Amino acid sequence: MNYCDFGAILYKLRKGSSMTQKELGEQVGLSKAVVSKYENGLGYPTFDVLVRIAKYFGVTTDYLLGAESGRTIDVTGLTESQIDSIHRIIAEFQKANR
Repeated sequence: MNYCDFGAILYKLRKGSSMTQKELGEQVGLSKAVVSKYENGLGYPTFDVLVRIAKYFGVTTDYLLGAESGRTIDVTGLTESQIDSIHRIIAEFQKANR
């Protein structure tokens, strides 16, 4: 992926969350028209908007820009044991997908 894929990545994240463009806009302080513009590759967000979108979806800005394919998981409030369990589950899924 490359920077030009920002719109496709945003679309995928939004649809994966079963949100409309208006709903996403309300969550990150944008209009429906601006979200549509981003998804259609007709514009790109400022850095502060990029960060707000990344935080909302729990991804890195690099992920949104297509520079990395990994996603992050917010483990705030979980115990170390719970975090270890999540790591084990992820490792099992990765092993199964090889």
